[in-house]
Amino acid sequence: MTSAVAVDLTVPVGAVRLRNPILAASGTFGYGVEFAHLVDLNRLGGLVVKGLSREPMEGAPAPRLCETPSGMLNAVGLQNIGVRAFVGEKLPVLRKYNTAIIANVFGYCVEDYIEVIRVLEDAEGLAAYELNISCPNVKRGGIQFGGDPALVEEVVGAARRAAVRRPLWVKLSPMVTDIGLIARTAEGAGADALTVANTYPAMAVDPATWKSSLGNQTGGLSGPSIKPITLRLVWETSKAIKVPILGVGGIETVEDVLQYLAVGATAVQVGTASFTDPTVSQRLVEGLEKALFRDKMFTINEIRGKISADFG
Repeated sequence: MTSAVAVDLTVPVGAVRLRNPILAASGTFGYGVEFAHLVDLNRLGGLVVKGLSREPMEGAPAPRLCETPSGMLNAVGLQNIGVRAFVGEKLPVLRKYNTAIIANVFGYCVEDYIEVIRVLEDAEGLAAYELNISCPNVKRGGIQFGGDPALVEEVVGAARRAAVRRPLWVKLSPMVTDIGLIARTAEGAGADALTVANTYPAMAVDPATWKSSLGNQTGGLSGPSIKPITLRLVWETSKAIKVPILGVGGIETVEDVLQYLAVGATAVQVGTASFTDPTVSQRLVEGLEKALFRDKMFTINEIRGKISADFG
């Protein structure tokens, strides 16, 4: 008898073919290996490792996480072991899994991005790069790369020239006036796919001390509260560009996944939900299989075409 296992969830994100549209988002799943005893990594469509920098970074002071009534604030400060340690220590373990490994790349000047990609270009086991452009450009007075079309064109173009071996995904900032303009600029500069979007700047005050609840004054808001806002950004982006979109923001249920597919995403990334349930990504894969099978659909493209008809 046919079962949900027969459902074909494979999706192409440009040249990267994913076994399903569920990925673990950067910054919420460590380097992936930390979750291997809890999640069958081979069941995921892919995982995006935490952001990699040119040199190791200690990150922000504690406390780094803060729960709010509608989501989570984080100020981790992009702590990571540095790209060379990642290649030497983490990537050899990740290569054992049959899933797409995406390296998230960030920097504080264009040269930082280029150097991280240069090191990764010599390594095996990666499917693509994801460029985090929500970082301040120290050479331009701290202005965020992702908020200025000229800077987007500069950093994406430079990364595209450096990334000879692999596709380049670009993770957009939500804090822009016209995300369609930023998306078109990134696409024109060579992005093969766009991740929409990052966290939203926010803050919380501890009533016991009347000081910030975080070690930093501010952090990034993620979780259920941002989903309606990010859905709109994905929809607007889908009308502006032709490359695939990965939606990320507040995904906890199969219905959340389908909503992102409805407004134009090809795949999704699951972030904050992994903090409360580390197995959520795998459960979403299984739930999506069952949902399609229940509705007598046997490929993800069938349901994408059906649910997105009103959002063209």
